[in-house]
Amino acid sequence: RKFSPQPSCINLETMWTRALWMLLLLCKFSLAVLPAKPENISCVFYYEENFTCTWSPEKEASYTWYKVKRTYSYGYKSDICPTDNSTRGNASCSFLPPTITNPDNYTIQVEAQNADGIIKSDITHWNLDAIMKIEPPEIFSAKSVLGIKRMLQIKWKRPVLAPLSSTLKYTLRFRTVNSAHWMEVNFTKEDIDRDETYNLTGLQAFTEYVVALRCAPAESMFWSGWSQEKVGTTEEEAPYGLDLWRVLRPAKFDGRRPVQLMWKKASGAPVLEKALGYNIWYFPENYTNLTETVNTTNQTHELYLGGKTHWVYVISYNSLGESPVATLRIPAIDEKPFQCIEAMQACLTQDQLVVEWQSSVPEVDTWMVEWFPDLDSKPSTFSWESVSQARNWTIQKDELKPFWCYNISVYPVLGDRVGQPYSIQAYVREGIPSVGPVTEADNIGVKTVTITWKEIPKSQRNGFIRNYTIFYQAEDGKEFSKTVNSNILQYGLESLTRKTSYTLQVMASTSAGGKNSTKINFKTLSISILEIFFITSLVGGGLLILIMLTVVYGLKKPNKLKHLCWPDVPNPAESSIATWHGDDFKDKLNLKEFDDPMNMEGDRVLKPYSAPSDFIDKLVVNFENFLEEVSTEELGKGQENILKEEKNESGILSCPTSLY
Repeated sequence: RKFSPQPSCINLETMWTRALWMLLLLCKFSLAVLPAKPENISCVFYYEENFTCTWSPEKEASYTWYKVKRTYSYGYKSDICPTDNSTRGNASCSFLPPTITNPDNYTIQVEAQNADGIIKSDITHWNLDAIMKIEPPEIFSAKSVLGIKRMLQIKWKRPVLAPLSSTLKYTLRFRTVNSAHWMEVNFTKEDIDRDETYNLTGLQAFTEYVVALRCAPAESMFWSGWSQEKVGTTEEEAPYGLDLWRVLRPAKFDGRRPVQLMWKKASGAPVLEKALGYNIWYFPENYTNLTETVNTTNQTHELYLGGKTHWVYVISYNSLGESPVATLRIPAIDEKPFQCIEAMQACLTQDQLVVEWQSSVPEVDTWMVEWFPDLDSKPSTFSWESVSQARNWTIQKDELKPFWCYNISVYPVLGDRVGQPYSIQAYVREGIPSVGPVTEADNIGVKTVTITWKEIPKSQRNGFIRNYTIFYQAEDGKEFSKTVNSNILQYGLESLTRKTSYTLQVMASTSAGGKNSTKINFKTLSISILEIFFITSLVGGGLLILIMLTVVYGLKKPNKLKHLCWPDVPNPAESSIATWHGDDFKDKLNLKEFDDPMNMEGDRVLKPYSAPSDFIDKLVVNFENFLEEVSTEELGKGQENILKEEKNESGILSCPTSLY
């Protein structure tokens, strides 16, 4: 029996084709990416406008379009959201009238489709009354009512697009004009009048308020938007009250004590409150018959009180009445205030300055905080604030000036007595000093110098001076620096080079940086005063010792000292030269002593003299004989003087010779 091989070949080829087709199909299924399942479906019924549903995800990795299926009329009808009302790629769709029925229950299902397939969301159910959203109401007035204090009457129009059969719930929010904090009140209105009214009570007198309103059907979870804001002012009434404070100044020479009274509207008083004036009366304690009164329109007044305790009372008034009385006790001069604040510190937060303190008296729960700028001149204004039930005080940074130093004092108040204050200084912001310190170089020596500088004026410091840095440099040399604490205003530099020029400046530093002074120059000395004194002392001491030795020597040998100080001058007439010419020459010398004084002037004139030829030989021989005769020590020391005298005698002898 013979079989043909052809069918087996055909079956093998078919099997491979089917396997390849199955492989491609499997690859296609494995590479397919279905759209994400729509979730978080939310629907809102905008009354008489549309029914809109949204879902997530809002963006897909590939091109995706959506189909929204709805059942309505309590499940008897169904439709699909029109394509024109759904944007491809956007996760929202709206159903428009007239297919919107109310009241009704809807079901919504969203299908997401792309090139790889379709995926459906879960079915959601919606009650239109529960998701109804209407337009906001329109406020047309917010006014006070004559004779009713601290109240505003709000009037508005009911929304046109709101079901007449529905009870509306409202939220009214309000705040003062200068505040950012909203307060809210909720209420419902069952009537269907077009004009609605609500009386907002519990407000501050004579204060501007901003109000806004929103509404919703009673069964709905969606509120309308807020209405346009409206401003109303409550009715004015008598002043709310005063905060009273004082600044005690030193007593004058006549015993009177200046007391500066200051007052302001009490905390919580209406912003718009205005007083027509203020009445002040005061008297010494237990002497009400000595009461004095003052009327003023200012918020400060200076009293001159005696040394005793006084009581002061102040009220403000307007056309509607008077404020409650503010009372203050002024202690006697010799009264010692109690002390209870142990420590205090100031710290900065992001937008506030916070002052905290510790007290040793638990009974004290009221404090008066006083602050003013620390300037070079006397402060003209003080600020103060009362603090109760706390041991800290805060103030916004923008209420204080940057780069200004503020003195902050906290006074404990126990009943009517004010205790000893505790004070600190603080900046809300520090900067680099505006100027550097004024610097001088004093006491310049050979290797030392004293550097002094002055404090920067308070108004130009711009911060707490943390330290001073001295920079100094020799001419063509390396720069050196020394840093000292802020309480030091002079510093001595040492180990300098003798007779060298230096350049120096001082830098004052705050936490924000430093400012250099102008450069100054100085030159060290070549010799110090101490060295001059030492050399002078040595020379003077040597001279003193020499004088003392000379005196001692003179006392022991007075003749020698006399000859040293006053040597003998030879008499020409007694000289041996006179023997050279015989008695005739000596007689001539003696005769001159008795000549007429009128001829002495003429004799002093030197005249020519022709010496004999053997004069020089005789002079030498006689001079040798003369030296042999001088054997004593005194004549030996005077030899030079004798020679000089003999030379002079030779000149003198030439004068009479010319007469021959």
